[in-house]
Parts: sequence; C-alpha cells; structure tokens
Amino acid sequence: MQNPNDNRLLNNRVILFCILLLVTSCGLKAQTLFTIDGTPVSKEEFLKAFTKNNNGVAATDKAYRDYLELYIRYKLKVKAAYAAQLDTLPAQRTELQNFRSQVADTYMKDQESLDRLVKEVFVRGQKDIRLAHIYIALPKNASPADTLRAYEKAMAAYNELKKGKNFGQTAAGFSDDPTAKLNKGEIGYITVFSLPYELENLAWSLGPGQWSKPYRSKGGYHIFKNEGERKALGRVKVAQILLSFPPGAPAPVREAVRQKADSIYGLLQLGGDFAALARTYSSDNLSFQNGGELPEFGIGHYDSAFEATAFALDRDGAVSRPVATDFGYHIIKRLSRKATPLQFDDQAKAAIRQQVLNDPRVEISRQALFNRIYHETGLQRADIPEADLWAFTDSVFRNPRFSSYGNLTNSTVVILYPQRTYSMREWLDFAHITRPTKAGIGLTDKELFQRYIERTAMDYYRSHLEQYNKDFAFQLTEFKEGNLLFEIMQRKIWDKASADSAGLVKYYEAHKGKYWWSASADALLFTCNNTGTAEALKARLAAGAIGSWRLAADSMGASIQADSGRYELGQIPGTAFGAPVAQTYTEFTGNKADNTVSFAYILTVHNNREPRNYHDARGFVINDYQGFLEEQWVESLRKEYPVKVDEQVLKALPSQPLR
Repeated sequence: MQNPNDNRLLNNRVILFCILLLVTSCGLKAQTLFTIDGTPVSKEEFLKAFTKNNNGVAATDKAYRDYLELYIRYKLKVKAAYAAQLDTLPAQRTELQNFRSQVADTYMKDQESLDRLVKEVFVRGQKDIRLAHIYIALPKNASPADTLRAYEKAMAAYNELKKGKNFGQTAAGFSDDPTAKLNKGEIGYITVFSLPYELENLAWSLGPGQWSKPYRSKGGYHIFKNEGERKALGRVKVAQILLSFPPGAPAPVREAVRQKADSIYGLLQLGGDFAALARTYSSDNLSFQNGGELPEFGIGHYDSAFEATAFALDRDGAVSRPVATDFGYHIIKRLSRKATPLQFDDQAKAAIRQQVLNDPRVEISRQALFNRIYHETGLQRADIPEADLWAFTDSVFRNPRFSSYGNLTNSTVVILYPQRTYSMREWLDFAHITRPTKAGIGLTDKELFQRYIERTAMDYYRSHLEQYNKDFAFQLTEFKEGNLLFEIMQRKIWDKASADSAGLVKYYEAHKGKYWWSASADALLFTCNNTGTAEALKARLAAGAIGSWRLAADSMGASIQADSGRYELGQIPGTAFGAPVAQTYTEFTGNKADNTVSFAYILTVHNNREPRNYHDARGFVINDYQGFLEEQWVESLRKEYPVKVDEQVLKALPSQPLR
C-alpha cells in the first residue's frame, strides 16, 4: 500500500532538486580565466592557488602570467590523469577518504559564532570581578509548587535589596548556600571560565555595585552582586606543600598542624628542597609525588585565600608563609606567572579558541552551525502528525516486533534532504540506543527526535561538505589532484625515464657537453650522531682502520652512516674551512637540522674541470631526461586538450590577490 505522504515527499524532493540546480547554475557564472578542452577554470580558483603558492611574491602581470603557465601545465596533467581513470584506483580513493575524514572536522564549525565567543572571552578576560551571591536551591525534579516556593523566596530577597538592605545580611538570611551565614554570600574574585557560561553572562552584565534580578538555572535561583572590579591577574603555576586537617578539627589539632607547617617553612628558609619536602610531608595526594606542582590556574579556581597568596608572590621561586584554608595550611612556591594578553593577536586568538572549544559554551557555536545547516541543506521533516510518531515510537519500544501504526511503517520517510532520506526504522534504531530504559528519566520523545534531527543534519552536512563549503571543496580537490599528478607523473615520466636505459644513454651522448666535474675529490664521508661518536670513529680510523673503514663504521652501530665516492668540493663536509688535501681528514661540521656531526677523509683531489662519464653523470641525465620527456608529453597534451585563456580576465586580476 502506498504511503499517502510519499507524493508530498516526492514533490518536496523535486522542489529541492530544482533549487539545487539553480544554486549550481548560479555558481557557474563565476568568471572563467581559462578553459582546458572546454572545461572552465575560474579566476577565483587560480587566485587561491596563486596566493597559497606565491607567498611574498608581488602580484604583477608578469607574476600572474608566469604562474598561469605552471598552473595550466598542472591542470593538463591532471586532465590526463582523469582521462586515464586514475581517480578510480582503490589506493587513490582510500587516500582521499582518509584525508577527507582528517580535515572535515576543521570545517564542522560555525566560524562567525565561534569568533564572537573568542572575542568575548578576550574582552571579559581583561578584568576580574569580586562577586557576591544569594542562592535559592531547587530540589531535583522540582514540581511546579517547588519552583513557585523557590521563586517567591528569591523575589523576597530581591525586594529586601530594593528596600536598601545590605547584600551580605540578605544573603545570610535567605541564601541556601550553607557558607553564606559566615561569608555573607562573598564568593571572591572570579574571571572568565570561573562560572558556567549562563552565570558568567549574568555576572558580566553587572557594573560595580549593581545586583541582578533573580536568575533561574537548573539548580535554582541566583542573585549576583558586583562588589568591585580589578585588572585581570592572569594565570599562575605553583607548587604547594599541604598540611591538612579534617573538617571541623578542634583548635588544638589545627594549632599542631600550623606548628608543623611553620617548621617546614623554616627548613625552606634554610635552603631546603621544596619538591623533596613536598614528597615527604604534603597531604595533597594529587600533587605530592610531583614535588607539589599544580596545573596552571587563574582566578576563581581554588580557595580565595590560597589564590590571593599565590598571586601575591612577586617572583618565580618565591615561597609563601603557611596560609590557612578550610583544607589545612598551605606553603606555596611560585613557579611561573602568565599575564593576561592585552593584544588580540593571532597567538591570543589561538589560545582562547582552544579554551572555548573545550568549554560547554561551544554549544552556542554548535547550535549556530545546526541552524545554518538547516537552511543550507533544505532539511525537511515529513508531514507526520506528532501524536502518531510518538505513538508508533512508544509501541515499538514496548514491543520490538510492532511494525506499523496507521499509515506509518518502518520504511516511512521521516526526514528528507536533497540527496538522502531517513526512514522510520532509522529513527527507531536511534531512539532504541539513546532512550533510557526507565520511564520518567531523560528526554521526552519530542526532545529525543530533535536530537535525532540534529544528528542527521550533522551527518548529512559532513558527508556533503564540499557542496556547502568552498574552502573545504578547494582543499579536497587540491589534495585529490595532487595525488593524481603524482600518480600520472610516476607512470608517464619518472618510472619511464629511470627504466629507459637506451634512451638515457642516447640522451647522454647527445648532451654530454653539459656534464662536467668541477673541482672534486674521491672521499669517504661519515655522519655521526654526536661529536663524541665522531671523535671516537676518527681516532679508530687514524689508528689504522682506514683501510677497512666500512667495517669500522658498521661496528659502531646505527649511530654512524658512511659512504664513499667522488664528490664536488661543495658536497664534502668541512671543505669550507680550507682546500682539501689528500690523505687527510676534514674539520667536523655540525648539522643543525638533526644535530649530527659530519667529516670526511680525502683520498684523491681533482682540481681541474673534467668531463663526467655516463656512470658519473647518470643522476643528472635521469633528471634532464625526465624534463625532456615531460616537455614532449605536455606539448602532446596541449594538442589533445586545447587551452584558451581569457586575456581580459587575466589583465583584470587584482594587484592584491584574494586571501
């Protein structure tokens, strides 16, 4: 039996297909710079490639034309690779898919909203706020009556503040925070990331001296007061020795702990090793084995007295007197201090961006991405009454063999995209995995289905990302065509040139006047992992092992690489220190790239310019022969795939290419 929703879904699909064609046809109106056998290459694509591969080169007419010649040659070779169907090779497809998987996550973000969050963190991070708090708790799974009681209590506290009552007294009288009676609601200084994002927004909405209206979170109602502000203190890294006492410890116990802390502080003043004392005496199980070192932190992370002492230390290595908190006595050593960045430069942006990506506030950016995906992909829900959808879902949940409800079956389409549909069966599988087994726990069917929509949207968008993100499409195409270029060059030029012995000899004979030795030497070359190894090897060779140099080098293991041959003087290490002399060693030369040390033993010196025989010239001949074959091949490609350049578009390229 045909589903009555199918016709509507089919019509929607036709509409979406037409929209897709319209968008695609609009994209074809991009300016074409040149064509290869009728296939257009846009000005935008060329400029993107020019900018990426010509960093620092002025965008002159000559620079554009020089690069255009290279780019046309590149595109001709790629055209040949496609014609040879090299893109269908399993290895090519696997590499492309692996690359796609690796880079797709980079583009699965809403950059605009993410940039706003990064900028917001930078601005907020310039100051610390001294915050006071009145908290009215809500019980878990609060009923409407519970919520009303909490709201009325919060409003009563707010009204007292409006009448002029002191915030601390109001906090002591109303707040459900058990510490409020002692600290009068005083939290201390906080900075960005100290609070959950919704409460951070509340705190940063207040000016000095202002308090907020009651704000409801999942845990209850909050009234904040900005007690004052200061320039942000930044971040600090410290080590600590904690001498703890149990909660509610009597005064004699606390005093004994204090005296012990004072004794340890005295040892430190006499030059005692902080890390060793921390390993011996500290009660902090998370840090004592590491010499007391704590992760770097900012304001609002630890007890306010602990933080105040840590940030008050005026230099790295400074050690505090014992400071008391509810946990015990702490002796703090400053290890490093990092100021809050004052410039919103690339380094600051990168560091903040990573913090944002690791914070729940990134959900805002994720939701913005979903909203964009919703509009860009043309996501549509099937016109199914919600009551029927939930009834079918609940029926299958109770009885997995249940297969239909009214007009709904497992094959009924529930979500539609231009190139993909999701069926009732797929939704039910998702719900079965995600939905809790106990009633009354977790999300409602409606909330769960919304989560499913978001999941399918993300999956669909990721699978078709190149259709919606031109930067990703460019990077994917660039990688694919780069691999195809390598494959076609390997087959057409590199392997062919290396294997064509007769062709190589023939080319050498026709061009032997090109291949000459400059001043050179027959030499033994040695590269060692460090200076000590080089000295030991040189001593061994000098003691008589030069005649069996290979055996001497191999006997010292993988720390030495050795070779022999005729080399031009510029290729021999140590010759920069003076002209080489036969039967002598060159000076040691350090290699900055890998910290190795090289030297040579000179066998024979050839000071005069001499022709190279085929054997000596073969490496150069192969390289030149490859170039010769490549030129012949490119000329044949130009005939097979005619190239037409639009001179008007070329002359109109901007003096500063797009970035």
